[in-house]
Amino acid sequence: METDTIKLLRECNAGIKMGEDAIKQVLPHVKNNDLRQALHICKNSHASLGDETHRLLLSHGANTKDAHPMARAMSNMKINTTMLMKESDNKIASLMTDGCDMGIKSLNKYLNRYKNASDEAKNLTKRVIASEEFLEGKMRKFL
Repeated sequence: METDTIKLLRECNAGIKMGEDAIKQVLPHVKNNDLRQALHICKNSHASLGDETHRLLLSHGANTKDAHPMARAMSNMKINTTMLMKESDNKIASLMTDGCDMGIKSLNKYLNRYKNASDEAKNLTKRVIASEEFLEGKMRKFL
């Protein structure tokens, strides 16, 4: 159980960091106050979930995990390229929707892969998924 718990928490932690980084990158470009507010709410939620994930990892004697460098580079490149081509709230919403969708799929994959993880780790993962689903829903009106 310990191994699956740590692996699941590390994947959550990496995904949360990716989400927070993406939001930080696009926030300076946001024009609409409702969009900005939705992004801030999700960023704060991710920060809280990230703190909880980190605490749980430490309690299991494990360290955190960063997202794979190639995944991070690809995300940064996509955001930067999109912002250079046409900076607009609907482009930001589209980027965030794509990121949320990838996060939701990845975390569900890890929930299925690490079946022996603790209930606490699984519940935390489900809360991260819910946060992603919340933001994805908020983005729809800006697409």
